[in-house]
Order: sequence, then C-alpha cells, then structure tokens
Amino acid sequence: MADFHLLTTDWYRQNHRDLPWRNTTDPYYIWLSEVILQQTRVAQGLSYYEKFVRNYPSLESLASAEEQQVLKDWQGLGYYSRARNLHFAAKQIMNEFEGNFPSSFRDLKKVKGIGNYTAAAIASFAYKEPVAVVDGNVYRVLSRCFDLSTPIDTSAGIKEFQDLAQLLIHPVHPDIHNQAIMELGALICTPKKPECNVCPINSICLARQNKTIENRPVKSKKTKVRQRYFHYFIEESNHIHLAKRSEKDIWQNLFEFPLFESLSEKDFQLKHKELSNKSIYHSEVITHLLSHQKLNVVFYHMKEINEEFDGREVFKIDVERLSDYPVPKLIENYIDRINNERK
Repeated sequence: MADFHLLTTDWYRQNHRDLPWRNTTDPYYIWLSEVILQQTRVAQGLSYYEKFVRNYPSLESLASAEEQQVLKDWQGLGYYSRARNLHFAAKQIMNEFEGNFPSSFRDLKKVKGIGNYTAAAIASFAYKEPVAVVDGNVYRVLSRCFDLSTPIDTSAGIKEFQDLAQLLIHPVHPDIHNQAIMELGALICTPKKPECNVCPINSICLARQNKTIENRPVKSKKTKVRQRYFHYFIEESNHIHLAKRSEKDIWQNLFEFPLFESLSEKDFQLKHKELSNKSIYHSEVITHLLSHQKLNVVFYHMKEINEEFDGREVFKIDVERLSDYPVPKLIENYIDRINNERK
C-alpha cells in the first residue's frame, strides 16, 4: 500500500500538467473546475473554466447571475444539468451557508449537484480532508493495479473500490494522492493502449502480471441508446421563431427552433417526405449523439411556418438577437453552417 502512494505521487510531482485549478486552494474555483470537467476532456474544459472565472469571479457573482446567461456561457459543453445545478448551488450556498463554501465532505454533500466524487475532490484539494476521490480514472488504475474483476457499475463494485481508495489515501497529503491517481489514469493508464512500459506502478500492477489489463475495469451493463427523431422548422425571413425546452428532458431551459418529434423511424420517414415537399430547403438527416441518445434530425426552411409543434410556446425574435439565447450544440452547429454557406 505504501509503495502505491510513493510511486504515484513521486511520478505526479515530476509529470503532472500545470492546470490553473491546481494552483489554488479556493474551494469555489476547485468546484468550478470539477463540475466543468465532469464528462469533459481537459482540453475542452479549460477554456470554459477560464470563461467562468472571468465572468463569475466569485460565488456571489455566479449566484446573482441570470440562469439564461449562465446557460449561454455553458453553451457547447453539454450535460446542461451541470450548469443549472451550478447556478442553483451558488444561490443555495449564499442563502443557506451565509456565502461560506462548506468546508467538510459531509457538508459539501448537502449542496445541490455535489455528490460523493465532487465533495471528495473539494474536501481533499481545498481543505486536505483525507477522503478518497473515485472517478473513471481511479476505477481504471485501481482495477488494473489490484486486478479487480468486480464490475464497477454495481453496488458491490462501487463499495469495494471506494473502500480500497479510502484505505490507500494518505492522511497528510490527500490532495496530492488523489490528484496523482487521476493524472495517472488520464495520461498513462488510459482506456486504450495504456503506456505500461513507462507506468510508475508497473512493478506492482497485478493486471500486467496476469495479462488482464485489457479486461479491466469490468462493467456488467451495456448502455442502451435511445433513438429519437426531430423535425425543426426555420422561417425564411428577418426574424426567427424559438421555443424554450422547459420540461425535464435533454437541454432543459435551452432554446430551439419549433420542433415536431416523430415517435418512430417509420413516422419520421413519412413526416420527412411530407415536409420535404413543403419546404424551400431542407437539410440532410443529421445525427447527433448524446450520452444515451441518438438524435436523427432534419432542419426545414419554410416560407411560412404553419405546422403543429410539440406543445411548446413559440415566440418570435429578430435574427440579430439569436446569439443572445443559449441553444444546444446541435443547433449552434447548424446555425454556423448556414451562416458559412451564405458568406
């Protein structure tokens, strides 16, 4: 156990990436980074972190911001519930904690959107509380080093890995310890083609000895992808119609063009044939992948919109104001594409 800590932390001190959130113990900035980097690569998340630090330099400034502006600043990062929870949590901390960021793992978990992982990260990085962080990188490193076959997506697996990580935690330097394992998983012990020859723990890695690296970690469930079929309508004029997605679904509180959603591939094809004949122009079928959904989308440009939509209130704005509204990446990409084609 001691070898594991020494080998990983010695490697980390010499090889870690110089990232801005690692140069602070301010829990607010650490929290921002952890939320932004969930399900997001560092290369993509860095610019968003810098934007949020610039636009919301304090907890109070984030709490007092309008949700629509926070969502606009988040646009393109995906998983928008993170942004909504971030904004809600900032107001919660201002109201329930008198503006003071919670300073313990237990109190951090009382905040909206902060679960075990984020609470452990903030507690260990900002306050040096000896609590283990377990994310995808940590699961991978531990499952390989100790050659564990328990599926990580089961209750038994979650408990086993959390207990092991806690057993390994360093009581004095939990921040460096946690960062080291996560960095090792991000840079060396990668999901595919891990660099075992230069890994600092290759001498104690049981999966390497047992030739089971490619089989670790183990997952018991395969994610089922839901197919959805969207028809979007754009009126060809100097104004644009928008609707707000207010229900609990993808892109909640973001704006989109008026939408009709087909319930099956067959219905989608029939509706597409009907609308193609009525439109001035229509896009090809565009596929857009989300974590557990595949969207099949067509944009229809109409002289006038006289269609039935999916029950959302539709309102009209000048085209020049479209950039004021937070929209899903799918629509942002389409707008950019059309604008480029018209130049």
